[in-house]
Amino acid sequence: MKMCYDVVIVGCGVAGCYAALHLPKEAEVLMITKAEPEESDSFLAQGGICVQKNANDYEAFYEDTMRAGHYENTPESVDIMIRSSRDVIDRLISYGVEFNRKNGELCYTKEGAHSTNRILFHDDITGQEITSKLLERVMELPNVTFLSNTTMLDILTDKKQCEGVIVRTGDGKLRPVFAENVIWACGGIGGIYKNSTNFPHLTGDALAIAIKHGIELKNVNYVQIHPTTLYSKTPGRRFLISESVRGEGAVLLDCRMKRFTDELQPRDVVSAAIFRQMEKDHTNHVWLSFTPIPLDVTKRFPNIYKKCLDEGYDITKEPIPVVPAQHYFMGGVKVDLNSETTLPHLYAAGETSCNGVHGANRLASNSLLESLVFAGRAADKIAKEWKSGEAGEGRNQRSVTDDWKILSQRYHVNPKEYEDVPTYFENCKERIWDAIRKEEENESNHKNTKCG
Repeated sequence: MKMCYDVVIVGCGVAGCYAALHLPKEAEVLMITKAEPEESDSFLAQGGICVQKNANDYEAFYEDTMRAGHYENTPESVDIMIRSSRDVIDRLISYGVEFNRKNGELCYTKEGAHSTNRILFHDDITGQEITSKLLERVMELPNVTFLSNTTMLDILTDKKQCEGVIVRTGDGKLRPVFAENVIWACGGIGGIYKNSTNFPHLTGDALAIAIKHGIELKNVNYVQIHPTTLYSKTPGRRFLISESVRGEGAVLLDCRMKRFTDELQPRDVVSAAIFRQMEKDHTNHVWLSFTPIPLDVTKRFPNIYKKCLDEGYDITKEPIPVVPAQHYFMGGVKVDLNSETTLPHLYAAGETSCNGVHGANRLASNSLLESLVFAGRAADKIAKEWKSGEAGEGRNQRSVTDDWKILSQRYHVNPKEYEDVPTYFENCKERIWDAIRKEEENESNHKNTKCG
């Protein structure tokens, strides 16, 4: 790792990889990830990725997204995502991504709150298929340096613009890394919850850093609960039972094995129905039956079938216990339509960011699409500002140093703050919880004022 790059990308899920693939090939890029490359939530996405099937599908796709988000979505962002969807799919296919086909034609499935089948998929491991192929393409780029087990602890900023990041390398060294532009693509906040479908190391680090430096956030209390994760008494990451399972016909059952809700409603509605049923029945879970599905579930959902079998449940013969768990973060670091934050030269994409696409509740399978579309727009904006022969000029004129005395004076950073890493991240988590609680309090006060 050098001390200077044109672009630093924090995170290697679909947003980080897609951004790297869209940047100028002349740009020197550093991509870092907190854990191993395969340990991003993008790898865990099961269901699929939405796409506008044809011109006639635009209005329905737009309305489905807005209705799921309780019409709190940003209309311009939703429009951009939908109109960009087919181009994204074509690019993914060009990168080697394989979607399920029948007689050579792409297969589309349906999930909760969708009015039609518009979701492409690769069995029940769509995220793994997309992310792994994007990672392969990124690893082929000679201009990208990739480092795993490298953690971003802070950014370098003079309050006027972002000038780089502070990282801790795999061997425990604290390093400043200067960059013309930084892209945050470091996932959501599932790691701050006891029960989540996310990897535990995804603890909203970018949000905590944004709060510290006065970078605007948006909708930080908008957290999506997934209705169906495999129930377990063991604490830790919950195994997600894809939305596609209910889209294909699976039904939810109470303790008497009676159906109690419409499974194809938006996720927040289904989750609320499950919580009510659990309270009514005095149980820790409800049941999900695969038997109504008119397909061979072992072929349509091979990964889910194997996981449930490992846990002692044969989905071809019996229902499985499911419970809602934290799943997705609709809020995040506030960004514009090109994914730039309120601090110049700092971008955010994917679950880290909030461009308003999802509103108050994400429509199923919009996450991968939204991440790809707006990561590409961040990279495209950086590329447009790229001037041949002048690339890196501002970076080269800046005084680059790893002298912490100078860095402390210039950027008001204190290296002692990062010495005790567990305590540092506990402080970061509390900063995020404080922001969530404050936002909820503000909303509550606003509602009370309106009622008064």
